[in-house]
Amino acid sequence: MFPRRLPLVAAAALAFVLRAFAEPAPAPLPPTAIAQELRSLRTVGTVLHIGAHPDDENTELITYLARGRGLRAGYLSLTRGDGGQNELGRDFDEKLGVLRTHELLAARQLDTGRQFFTRAIDFGYSKSPEETLAFWDKEQVLGDVVRVIRQFRPDVIVTRFPVPPGSGGHGHHTASAMLAVEAFKLAGDPKAYPEQLAQGLTPWQPRRVLWNVFRFGGNANAPLPLPGTPFSEDIAGTDAATGREFGQIAALSRSQHKTQGLGGFALRPRTGPNGQTFLLLAGESANADLLDGVDTTWKRYKGGDEIDAALEKIIADFKADDPGASALALLELRKKLAALPADPVVADKRAQLDRILTSCLGITVETTVAQPEITPGEALEIRYRLVFPQSWQPRAPGVEIKHLDTRASGGDFVRQRGPVGLASGLLVVSETLRGTLPLVTPPSQPYWLREPGAAGLARVSDPRLIGRPESPAAVSVTHVFQIGDQQLEIVDEPVCVTRDEQGEHRRRLDVVPPVSLAFGSEIFFVAPGTSKEVSVEIAAARAGRGTLRLRAPAGWSVAPAAQSFDVDAAGEKAAFTFTITAPSAAGAGTLNAEAEIGGRVYSNKRIELRYAHLPLLLLQPPASVRVASFDLALRGKSIGYLPGAGDYVAECLEQMGCTVRRLTGSDLTPEKFAGLDAVVIGVRAFNERTDLKDHLAGLFAWVEQGGTVIAQYNRPNGLAAPTLAPYELSIEGPAPALRVTDERAPVTALAEHPALMKPNLIAAADWDGWVQERGAYFPSKWDEAHFTPLLAMSDPGEAPLKSSLLIARHGKGHYVYTGLAFFRQLPAGVPGAWRLFANLVSLKGE
Repeated sequence: MFPRRLPLVAAAALAFVLRAFAEPAPAPLPPTAIAQELRSLRTVGTVLHIGAHPDDENTELITYLARGRGLRAGYLSLTRGDGGQNELGRDFDEKLGVLRTHELLAARQLDTGRQFFTRAIDFGYSKSPEETLAFWDKEQVLGDVVRVIRQFRPDVIVTRFPVPPGSGGHGHHTASAMLAVEAFKLAGDPKAYPEQLAQGLTPWQPRRVLWNVFRFGGNANAPLPLPGTPFSEDIAGTDAATGREFGQIAALSRSQHKTQGLGGFALRPRTGPNGQTFLLLAGESANADLLDGVDTTWKRYKGGDEIDAALEKIIADFKADDPGASALALLELRKKLAALPADPVVADKRAQLDRILTSCLGITVETTVAQPEITPGEALEIRYRLVFPQSWQPRAPGVEIKHLDTRASGGDFVRQRGPVGLASGLLVVSETLRGTLPLVTPPSQPYWLREPGAAGLARVSDPRLIGRPESPAAVSVTHVFQIGDQQLEIVDEPVCVTRDEQGEHRRRLDVVPPVSLAFGSEIFFVAPGTSKEVSVEIAAARAGRGTLRLRAPAGWSVAPAAQSFDVDAAGEKAAFTFTITAPSAAGAGTLNAEAEIGGRVYSNKRIELRYAHLPLLLLQPPASVRVASFDLALRGKSIGYLPGAGDYVAECLEQMGCTVRRLTGSDLTPEKFAGLDAVVIGVRAFNERTDLKDHLAGLFAWVEQGGTVIAQYNRPNGLAAPTLAPYELSIEGPAPALRVTDERAPVTALAEHPALMKPNLIAAADWDGWVQERGAYFPSKWDEAHFTPLLAMSDPGEAPLKSSLLIARHGKGHYVYTGLAFFRQLPAGVPGAWRLFANLVSLKGE
């Protein structure tokens, strides 16, 4: 993510295995930050924090460790949060995972921790670590944790959650602690995951694993669920570089998780003392400090005494008004670090030293491209501007800084020399690299989404990528300087810089196909043995002509077989219609679109994720869509839809054959409901919509007159409209008690009701094939005199929940409140969910 320049600690990530990968070169640091980095350079201590999801991390702890103590501090999130909620839009699953990845990166830019991931996929709420580990493929995810430990080499691991018999309140949470402890025991064993050693990693044994204790519900006096003697450590303090309290920085970091509704944390920083409790889970004990007994100085290396002494003098002699005065000493120190045997920590520290040196010298590098997108085989011009002093006269007569070369990876580029100017005693080099991107360059796509994975685990063929937060740059640029008798390389990634009234925006260079393809719906429903028109839109990134085809599942047919297209200019769009015919028997599959241009086949969607707090994020998955065919009856065909936080229910209703009218809060009057068979309220509308509360009376009046309303689930906290129904209905209690996470949980009908019988008879088979969960945030209380519970279901070993689907007769109409996860099941084409929802919108007159 590149909305702004990266801090020093984040910019040095994984240099030992990722030399070929690039990020934009950070801007020079101000003197206070240089001084802070010099102090950090003097320590080699490392702490790895481990949790399950984005937003699980203790940003106060990371800030204290990274900015306060100058340690190498990292956060390993086992998942990217794919299965969570989205408070800001209707992007879920892999799209939400990308958003939350970049929110984590934004958080790490502030607290200066490092970010890591495993390949585990967040599959939604889980009530047990056993279910979680089985779904993830425990051995694979455990191997990823071992890999990150061997890459990052932490002295201490700190979990966010306890191991059993303690509970993290979520199966993923508890599993993250269990995996941390097990990986701690395996990372130093050369017999464990030996393939990692063949890939260049070496065993590494951390000193201990600690749990950063917290208690659900905020009861500080509750007994700990695990044995042992905890110790406390005050992690409060003030950041030397910015003057802010650690709590303020941590609150800003946590507030980056805006899709999870945490933006308000920026206004609620913790100030004053901040005692944190830690409990040993494995390894050597600690009594007063996380790093008790750990030598965090250079003295742990042979010859390190000399390095430590040199740093002590450099820090003592550093002049904030003249950072360049430290350059000669830093160059001598650079030679000492170069003489050490390479390991991941030393490699990081070498990169950190180079960053300090370039800041002291005032070397600035900016590498840009005019456009943020390029197609394979296209010419690319990379512009770069280098600013640096000619020499250190009179401090070091004869010692000069020279720009030796600039080269680019990812294509055949030629350096076009430019003028060298002089401004305020600084040399200014402005040059270009010109070349062509190879035709075989694949479209940009997050590396963990490039290949089809399993349900709980992403597939990543290149093991060097595992653990990284982002994909490598499509093109990287290396600037080579001669400084005295040493060479310094600055690796940079070209970015496109734009400016508007909101400020400067930086976007990395994306590789795009010449055309992208988009279907007209998230899913196409076709009744068995019938046909339906399918629309496909071609959007041109570059002018061109070719052939468009659809590839249908076995048993389905497409007509015509192919259509020619000719797009004259970039940005032009063209729509095409095909007819697909379903087989006579029920079935489902994937319909793929392909465009052939110049003998090459392209098959990519274009998904732009636009959120105000993040840069534009481009996804280019395969251009495919789900097709489903099954028996479905429908009576209610005119539907009003009031959006909530975002879902694809309205589009699915249109695929059923409904005419859907989008509504706003002001439309909730009986007069404007004329002609509608039912009104569907989107997920979390009562949480998100400020225009709902004052218009509910009109909605309820329409129900009394014979209308049907289907209200989908809401969260109990943050209700903008606390009245959820015309009769008493509330959502209270802990979230785990209000949901059924097992998508295979048995379902029992509690009443003979038209919603389960007309026009589709809901049978046991209709509960097969559900994805991720049955539902969540079921009501805890309801007016039993008016609401009829229709279904009972539960997770294994728990008492049945009876409020997943409640229907009240209100006057002549029906008010339906449901926590069933229709917003997931309908786009997935689950037949039983479609039939049940068709029954709900067909209740008029029953």
